[in-house]
Amino acid sequence: MVKRGVFITFEGPEGSGKTTHSRLLVDYLRKNGYSVLHTREPGGTLISEKIRKILLDPENKSMDVVCEMLLYMAARAQIIKEKILPALEKGSVVICDRFIDATVAYQGYAGGLDVKVIKNIGRLVTRGLRPDLTFLLDIETGKGLSRAGKYKDRIEKKPLSYHRKVRKGYLVIARKEPKRVKIVTAIGDITKTQEKIKDMVLRILCRLKI
Repeated sequence: MVKRGVFITFEGPEGSGKTTHSRLLVDYLRKNGYSVLHTREPGGTLISEKIRKILLDPENKSMDVVCEMLLYMAARAQIIKEKILPALEKGSVVICDRFIDATVAYQGYAGGLDVKVIKNIGRLVTRGLRPDLTFLLDIETGKGLSRAGKYKDRIEKKPLSYHRKVRKGYLVIARKEPKRVKIVTAIGDITKTQEKIKDMVLRILCRLKI
């Protein structure tokens, strides 16, 4: 695989606003002439969306964490092959709502699975693909969960203690990879936050001559 494009991911605990900010960034880049693929995890393809329904269905409350992790990986493998790699090969900017960091944070740090095992499986699934830039939208756990809608999915229904571990896990990831992962406070003026995100993205696009 010859990677010619730029791969940007948005991460964060529930209610952090990553979907909103990823969409705003996509709109901005498209208006300025960039070819952009915007997708999400799990999902983005017919197969991956079907897996998403299984993962988020509140009725599947007895799902084992290993099963959960492998389903996320399966959905990821499909979208990487079907959508992400082809777009990068064409030189597009790929913006993805969640990626491998989410599995490390949710099923690893919060779910109790060995992070090294997750990363090893992840290398197979992603074919070694890593984001060029990751935005971690950080928010206090309780505030983030309060933003969730009336009808919560299976993950959102997990205990507050679980979601606190997710946030801590994300912050550990950011500390270990400060060059790639940029922490952005999710509380405050959306426009100002988006301007910070745009500035960092334009700098990397300029550096990589996209």
